[in-house]
Amino acid sequence: MSEEGLQFLSVPRFELESGEVLEEVRQAYRLLGTLDAHRENLVLLFHSLTGNTDAAAWWKGIVGQGLAIDTDRFAVLSPNLLGSCYGTTYRRRPGAPGPRPRVTTRDQARLAALLLDELGVASAAFVSGGSLGGMVTLEFAATFPDRARAAIAFAAPAVQSAWAQGWDLVQRRAIELGGTEGLAVARMVGMLTYRAPDEFDGRFLGQPGAPEPFAIQSYLRRHGEKLVARFDTETYLSLMETMDTHDVGRGRGGAGAALRAFRGRLVGVGIPGDVLYRAEEVKAWSDEAGASFRYLSSSHGHDGFLLERDAVARLIAHELPSGGCAVGPDPAAWTRTASRPASPLPH
Repeated sequence: MSEEGLQFLSVPRFELESGEVLEEVRQAYRLLGTLDAHRENLVLLFHSLTGNTDAAAWWKGIVGQGLAIDTDRFAVLSPNLLGSCYGTTYRRRPGAPGPRPRVTTRDQARLAALLLDELGVASAAFVSGGSLGGMVTLEFAATFPDRARAAIAFAAPAVQSAWAQGWDLVQRRAIELGGTEGLAVARMVGMLTYRAPDEFDGRFLGQPGAPEPFAIQSYLRRHGEKLVARFDTETYLSLMETMDTHDVGRGRGGAGAALRAFRGRLVGVGIPGDVLYRAEEVKAWSDEAGASFRYLSSSHGHDGFLLERDAVARLIAHELPSGGCAVGPDPAAWTRTASRPASPLPH
């Protein structure tokens, strides 16, 4: 990731939900586009597990000039989530418990809100993200019900399921046992949950690979090696723990009550075939919260929110306050067709 355009917010003291206090927190972020005179055109985007502040890259075809989230019309704020390794840093006090701080999605949302304060933004036009970014989107909506006029959470649960916690444990144990090599294994495991069995069969079944004997095995090995080259084991462990404790309804009477407090337009987007966060999970919290629900049709599974660019762009354009591009009459129809991008984006 290029450091060009990276900015920082300094926070001398930040208390986590656990009670631990972090000092000298520097929140890294990028701001694309220009805030209008009334500071009402801000779009806040949260990245997924191994993502970064470059929203125009990980949502290529969606964020940029003339696109659904048009940087000629909107100022796009993308922070590096607390606990991630792409610029955000902190200092722990001596004697702090555990090998790393227990950061929650609520903590990540609260730190991001300080960026809005710094920029003088009372309410974002729109907040969104997928997977971990979708979890933080939900926390932002519940924690700050008046600070966004619309929110879309893609492929994200209101509470981390036991199924997802189980997969996370396998990945954490791989790292604990194997260090950097374990991180590569964790990425391979993760990729099996991010994509759909039918997609893998269609792309790899019967195909030889190198250096592994089968194409799917070589594909997974490459993804493991690529992550090791750009990511950090402690970050992966930290963010896995963050996702495992995610529960937007904690202390709020459940997810429905927590999200009903949000005063903007709330939309949950589920992906049929997503084996990590099932579309039924997303629909369940959407119904409980009285939110709108959309299906995003994709052969890719969970990663569809990154890969189905045309469908995602149209859905976002429909939900953006005052729009982002031309809008058709049937948002549901937009999710029925999909085109495969030239290369996969980082999850």
